[in-house]
Order: sequence, then structure tokens, then C-alpha cells
Amino acid sequence: MVEGSMTQGAGQGPAVRTDTVRDFRVPAYVHQGGEEPAVPAAAPEAAQSMPPEGYTPTQRDLPVIQRGDTVQVRVQTPAEPTGTSGGLGPLYVVGDVHGYLDELLAALREQGLIDEAGDWAAGTARLWFLGDFTDRGPDGIGVIDLVMRLSAQAAAAGGYCKALMGNHELLLLGAKRFGDTPVNSGAGTATFQAAWLLNGGQKSDMDRLQDVHLQWMSRLDAIELEDDHLLVHSDALTYLEYGDSIEAVNDTIREALTRNDPDECWDLFRKFTKRFAFRDENGSQAVRELLGVYGGRRIVHGHSPIPYLLGDVGSEEGEDSSSPQVEGPHVYADGLAIAMDGGVTMAGKLLVCQLPLDK
Repeated sequence: MVEGSMTQGAGQGPAVRTDTVRDFRVPAYVHQGGEEPAVPAAAPEAAQSMPPEGYTPTQRDLPVIQRGDTVQVRVQTPAEPTGTSGGLGPLYVVGDVHGYLDELLAALREQGLIDEAGDWAAGTARLWFLGDFTDRGPDGIGVIDLVMRLSAQAAAAGGYCKALMGNHELLLLGAKRFGDTPVNSGAGTATFQAAWLLNGGQKSDMDRLQDVHLQWMSRLDAIELEDDHLLVHSDALTYLEYGDSIEAVNDTIREALTRNDPDECWDLFRKFTKRFAFRDENGSQAVRELLGVYGGRRIVHGHSPIPYLLGDVGSEEGEDSSSPQVEGPHVYADGLAIAMDGGVTMAGKLLVCQLPLDK
């Protein structure tokens, strides 16, 4: 159990919001024909322009579901969490945070989950984070410290606060463990350090990263089932490659990280970056495949920002500079999938909502 005093970084002054809309823009290599260029192991700066093999960029011209085929749910904010049967409190989920600590604190307070001091105030409530705590935003380590502290406080109150493994946790672990060590990317030589920088790695996070953070990240589950909701980070079929049960998937991924093999960890990272498996005409079939193996009636994921799922972002040239309007989670794939990444890194919204949804 993480001690409640582990709060380094959680209160280091107000985080300054940075304009990271272009973090999601498509580098020039995406539009070029031929195979992806190799990334020299000894040139991490140049590697920032090269993609990690298998990484799926979120580009504007990918096919999108039409708005008329989807529903976006406005979440009602309860005055305070209400209990459920069996002594368990209500279930809440949090989308991608990406270092935006102030926005996270505000969203948790709005739902009555923490008090003004940032301490757990939800009693027996259950809170799940869907992964991606760091990179792109100003205080990823502060976010991790907060989640670790809330986990201890929630457990003491009879509830719990837990978290899933996201692709950015795998990326930060790899960057710290392996740095510029070459890995087999399938398209030449790549490094975790280069991929981390390419995907918004923050020097301040790396400087403050401690063993306790690394241990916590490496032990996160990848998939869980709560109240008939299958919780995952990535909107991908990746999980099927690691086991035919929730326990098997989580054990397999933890064992892979324990072996500390750079090529194996890279393969795991690149598979977790895949996205958009649920949004095309075969999306509901893909969701049903996962639900059929792991259980649940709906899948809840982060990873792919809702503005990209809806096609609501401006062009790469900045012709449309308006901020994406995200009011709540995005329900799609015949109502079987719930997207929770509100696009906070692109001036969207950091989503915290109670499940089940009204619709």
C-alpha cells in the first residue's frame, strides 16, 4: 500500500496551462509514401521527427463517425456521492489526465470526490483512472502523486481509488529504463527516449521521477471489470493478444515488464498505441469481441480524444483555431463503447463521470 504521505509534486504551485494542440498534429512523415525512416540510436534529437513503429497518429483526415450516428452524454453532477447496494459506493471513471493537475483537482471537486484541500471526501465510492497520467501537460508527477495519495485515503475510508496502465505509462517506464538503447521497431532502429520526446515527454517529469513512481506504474492493471463495465485504456483489440481472461492479461503484461527486455517492452508499448478499433462500421463487432472474452455489457476507454472521434478539430494549418467543445463522455458503437478522453491537451475537457450513464 502506498503511504498517504507520498505527495511530492502534488502541491508545487499552480500548473501553467500550455498550448499543446499541435501535439496531436500529424508530422510530415505521415503524408509521405514508402516505409517509415529508421531512427538512429545515437541521434535522439533527430528522432523526435520519427514515429515509433506501430504508433497510430490521430490525424484529421482519418474516417470518422458522423455526429448523427453518435450520442454525447451530459453527465449530471451529484451534490455528493450516493451509495449502492452491498456496501459499495458509486463508481466513477476518469479519462486521460496528461499532467493537467489543476484541471484534475477541479473535476474531482466538482463531483464531490475530494475536498478543497485535495483529500478524499467520497467515503466508500470507487474511482478508476483509465491511464495516461503524464506527458504533454505541466505536472505529470504531481498527478501520479495525487492518485497514489487518494488511493491510500480512499482505502482508509472504505472505498478505493485505482488506476489502469496507459500507453504513456509504458512510454515513461521505457524512457527511464532504456533511454537511447536501440530497439527492434520493425522499420529500423528506434529508442524509447526518442518516442517519449515525440509524444510530449516533459523534462520536469523525468527529473522528479522516483523509484516509487516506477514501481507503482509497473504494477498497474491493464484491464478490469466493474459493474458490467469493461475498463481499458486503449480503444483497440490489443488485449486479446495477452490472454483470454482479465487475470491472464494483467499477469502477462506485468511479467513482461518484470523481464525488463527493451524489445519486449517496445512491442507492448506500440500495441497499446493502436486506436479507433470501435468507431468504423465494424466497431460494434470489435467491442462485442472484447466483451465476449472478458465480460461486461459496455466498454469504457480513454486514449483517443473525443474531438478526433467526432472530427471536431481544426486543420493542421490552423485554419480553425476554435477549441473543441466536449460536454461529456462519447457513446458510440451501437451504444456499447464509452470514450472518456475529453482532449484536455487540446483545450478540451478533463472528464470525470459516474457510471452507469443515464443513456
